[in-house]
Amino acid sequence: MGAELDRLTLALDSAAAQGVVVITGAGVSLASGIPTFRGTDPGAVWARDVTELGTLAYFRRDPLGSWRWYLERFSQVLRARPNPAHHALAALERWHAGGGGELLLVSQNIDTLHEAAGSQRLVKVHGSVDRVRCCRDGCTLGAPAGSLARDQAGLERFAAAPLAENLPRCPRCDSLLRPHVLWFDEYYQGHDDYQIERVLAAADAAALLLFVGTSFSVGVTDLLLRAAWRRRTPVLAIDPVAASSHPPGVELLCAAAEGLLPAAVQCLAGR
Repeated sequence: MGAELDRLTLALDSAAAQGVVVITGAGVSLASGIPTFRGTDPGAVWARDVTELGTLAYFRRDPLGSWRWYLERFSQVLRARPNPAHHALAALERWHAGGGGELLLVSQNIDTLHEAAGSQRLVKVHGSVDRVRCCRDGCTLGAPAGSLARDQAGLERFAAAPLAENLPRCPRCDSLLRPHVLWFDEYYQGHDDYQIERVLAAADAAALLLFVGTSFSVGVTDLLLRAAWRRRTPVLAIDPVAASSHPPGVELLCAAAEGLLPAAVQCLAGR
C-alpha cells in the first residue's frame, strides 16, 4: 500500500486549497456488510434481477411486489454502521476545509453511512433509504422537491402483513408512497434532492476527482469523467481489484478504501 498511499496523499495535499470531488460507490460500504451490485464479492446482486425490479415501470405494474422486493433487499442497509472509510472521508472533509478548499462528497449509495460518520458536504445522487415520497408528481410530498422520513410512512404495518391493503400511502393525497431513490429507468433531473447540477458544477471547478469503490457503470460516473477529461483534471480511483475495465485517464490505486483512506488522512494530518 506504500506507493498507493504516497500517490493519494500527494494528490490530496496538492489540491488542499482547491476543490476536490470524491465519488463513492457500493464498494465503500462493503466493509459495513452491504453487498455491492456489480462487484466481485459473494453478495453482489447485479447478475440477478435488480435492473428489472428496481424500476418505476415495475412499481407501476406491481407496487405490492415492488415494495416486497425493496424491503427485503434493503432492510439490512438500515442496520449497517460506518466503517473506517466513511469516517476517513468525513475527516478528510474537515482537513480540506482547514486548508481553505472545498470537498464535495458525491455518493451513489442510498445508505446513510456517510452522514452517520459525520460528512456534511454530501450529495446522494441516487436518493436515500431513510426517506420515501409520494408517487404523484406535484404532490407536496412528491417530485420535484418533496419527501418524508421513512419512519413516518407506516411501513411497519406493511412489513408485518405485506398485502395490497397495507401498501404505504401518502398522508397528503392518499396516493401510493414509493422509495425515495433513483430507479434504473429514471433521470437525475427527476428530483431536486439528487442535486445533479451542483455535482456537475463542482466537477467543473475541481482540481481532483477521487472515485472510491465504484465500477464506473452508472450514469453519474460517466458525466463526471467527461467533465474531468474536458478540463484535464487528475482522476484517481481506489479499488481493491486491479480490473482492466477502468476508463482511460483514471489512475488506479489498488487498495481497500477502509485501509488506504484512514492512512492517507493520518499522513495529511501530520504534515
